[in-house]
Amino acid sequence: MILQEMQKAIGAYREVLRLVRQLPKDSRPYYAKYARENFVNYREIDSNDPNALQELLQRTYNHSLWVLKKYSVDQSAADRLKNICSD
Repeated sequence: MILQEMQKAIGAYREVLRLVRQLPKDSRPYYAKYARENFVNYREIDSNDPNALQELLQRTYNHSLWVLKKYSVDQSAADRLKNICSD
Protein backbone atom coordinates (compact mmCIF):
# COMPACT_ATOMS: atom_id res chain seq x y z
CA MET A 1 0.00 0.00 0.00
CA ILE A 2 2.75 2.47 0.94
CA LEU A 3 4.69 1.72 -2.24
CA GLN A 4 1.57 2.28 -4.33
CA GLU A 5 0.94 5.62 -2.62
CA MET A 6 4.54 6.67 -3.14
CA GLN A 7 4.34 5.77 -6.83
CA LYS A 8 1.14 7.80 -7.14
CA ALA A 9 2.75 10.85 -5.53
CA ILE A 10 5.85 10.55 -7.73
CA GLY A 11 3.63 10.20 -10.79
CA ALA A 12 1.74 13.36 -9.83
CA TYR A 13 5.01 15.24 -9.34
CA ARG A 14 6.30 14.06 -12.72
CA GLU A 15 3.07 15.15 -14.38
CA VAL A 16 3.17 18.57 -12.70
CA LEU A 17 6.68 19.07 -14.09
CA ARG A 18 5.38 18.16 -17.55
CA LEU A 19 2.68 20.79 -17.17
CA VAL A 20 5.26 23.36 -16.11
CA ARG A 21 6.93 22.91 -19.50
CA GLN A 22 3.74 24.17 -21.14
CA LEU A 23 3.90 27.48 -19.30
CA PRO A 24 5.62 30.58 -20.69
CA LYS A 25 9.38 30.14 -20.61
CA ASP A 26 10.00 32.92 -18.08
CA SER A 27 7.59 31.43 -15.52
CA ARG A 28 8.83 27.82 -15.72
CA PRO A 29 11.69 28.08 -13.18
CA TYR A 30 9.38 29.58 -10.56
CA TYR A 31 6.71 26.90 -10.91
CA ALA A 32 9.22 24.05 -11.15
CA LYS A 33 10.80 25.22 -7.90
CA TYR A 34 7.37 25.77 -6.32
CA ALA A 35 6.32 22.22 -7.23
CA ARG A 36 9.53 20.74 -5.86
CA GLU A 37 9.26 22.65 -2.59
CA ASN A 38 5.66 21.57 -2.09
CA PHE A 39 6.34 17.92 -2.80
CA VAL A 40 9.28 18.01 -0.38
CA ASN A 41 7.26 19.82 2.29
CA TYR A 42 4.36 17.37 2.07
CA ARG A 43 6.33 14.14 1.71
CA GLU A 44 5.47 13.23 5.29
CA ILE A 45 1.72 12.81 5.49
CA ASP A 46 -0.30 11.57 8.42
CA SER A 47 -0.33 7.80 8.01
CA ASN A 48 -3.30 7.63 10.39
CA ASP A 49 -5.42 9.70 8.01
CA PRO A 50 -6.51 7.52 5.09
CA ASN A 51 -7.63 10.61 3.14
CA ALA A 52 -4.46 12.68 3.57
CA LEU A 53 -2.78 11.65 0.32
CA GLN A 54 -5.97 11.94 -1.70
CA GLU A 55 -6.57 15.45 -0.33
CA LEU A 56 -3.02 16.49 -1.26
CA LEU A 57 -3.41 15.06 -4.75
CA GLN A 58 -6.71 16.88 -5.20
CA ARG A 59 -5.09 20.15 -4.14
CA THR A 60 -2.25 19.43 -6.56
CA TYR A 61 -4.71 18.99 -9.41
CA ASN A 62 -6.81 22.04 -8.49
CA HIS A 63 -3.77 24.28 -8.15
CA SER A 64 -2.41 23.02 -11.48
CA LEU A 65 -5.68 23.92 -13.16
CA TRP A 66 -5.52 27.39 -11.62
CA VAL A 67 -1.99 27.95 -12.96
CA LEU A 68 -2.90 26.66 -16.42
CA LYS A 69 -5.90 28.98 -16.52
CA LYS A 70 -3.77 31.90 -15.36
CA TYR A 71 -1.48 31.43 -18.36
CA SER A 72 -4.30 30.52 -20.79
CA VAL A 73 -3.04 26.98 -21.30
CA ASP A 74 -5.69 24.48 -22.35
CA GLN A 75 -6.79 22.76 -19.16
CA SER A 76 -7.13 19.45 -20.97
CA ALA A 77 -3.33 19.34 -20.71
CA ALA A 78 -3.93 18.27 -17.10
CA ASP A 79 -6.00 15.21 -18.01
CA ARG A 80 -3.19 12.80 -17.15
CA LEU A 81 -2.71 14.52 -13.80
CA LYS A 82 -6.46 14.26 -13.22
CA ASN A 83 -6.28 10.51 -13.82
CA ILE A 84 -3.43 10.14 -11.34
CA CYS A 85 -5.09 12.29 -8.70
CA SER A 86 -8.56 10.75 -8.98
CA ASP A 87 -7.65 7.07 -8.73
